[in-house]
Amino acid sequence: MSNLTNLTCPKSEKDQVFVVVYSVVFIFGLILNLTALVIFFRNSKSRSHTTVYMIHLAFADIILVCTLPVRIYYHGGLGVPNLKICEFAGVILLSNMYSSIFLLTCISLDRCVAVCFPLSSRVREGRKKAWCVCLGIWILTITTSLLIYFQKKQDNTLHNITCFSSFPRISTQKPALASTLIVGFGIPLTVIIVSSWGLIRAISKSTAVQTSDLVDSGRIKRMIITNVAIFLFCFLPYHVMLVLLDDYKNPCSLLTAYQYSLMVACLNAMLDPVAYYFTTETFRRKMDVDAVHKKWQMNSHSSEGNNCSHAHNVRASMGSIQLTRPK
Repeated sequence: MSNLTNLTCPKSEKDQVFVVVYSVVFIFGLILNLTALVIFFRNSKSRSHTTVYMIHLAFADIILVCTLPVRIYYHGGLGVPNLKICEFAGVILLSNMYSSIFLLTCISLDRCVAVCFPLSSRVREGRKKAWCVCLGIWILTITTSLLIYFQKKQDNTLHNITCFSSFPRISTQKPALASTLIVGFGIPLTVIIVSSWGLIRAISKSTAVQTSDLVDSGRIKRMIITNVAIFLFCFLPYHVMLVLLDDYKNPCSLLTAYQYSLMVACLNAMLDPVAYYFTTETFRRKMDVDAVHKKWQMNSHSSEGNNCSHAHNVRASMGSIQLTRPK
């Protein structure tokens, strides 16, 4: 059992840093993700399997940012919201944070297998199950969130819990902490790093990509590395704090650090569309680029078929790299 079970820390004072950051994430995260959804649905005819994950990612980020006004209200010193509202907002935020983590993992893996195994019929059939994978992610995160919510309600009847001035008691209990660190963060991080490495390796070894004027391999590699860095920047501090809270002798001194790590994790909802969608011409001028590619492909000689096909697969996946996060 976590040493936070019977611990109540003093209520934290208002902090304008939280107000400013959460406000920025709420405004820009909502606008950018809604814009991305509009563009995705307007181009539904050319939607790729990776785009399916991106659509669900945008939805998860929108739901997450919609919980932030409660935190803005609290940290702005405007009052203490009803405890049930705080509980609901907290559970929804964490649920969609892990939905985003799993979806980002799927995007990275999908791009990698699409480029590394372009001719595999098994891979093609597997990629068609993107909607099923997304459904599984939602079921997993929602079910887990409901279990946490009802356990929290029972916990709150036994302890004096305040709004956002308390610790994630359930998350820091040994079984929950182990599953969170392994399933919720460790495995996704490993998959993202391995997939990104495999994608960079495939691009570096591909003659078709290196000689194609339609694929900027250097830019794609930078985008892949940037996305891994963003993932680590947003989610690593929060999970490190969970470990520290479980072992630290005076956890109350870490309350502010924990709150800041959660705030940094929320930045991902705003950085997702910036890093994945809006940084590439493929997303901004998708129809024009596709038209150029079709014309270029029609003029290619049959002897160049294999190289052109591989370059197209890389560009298509990077187009999703450019339609979401470049992996």
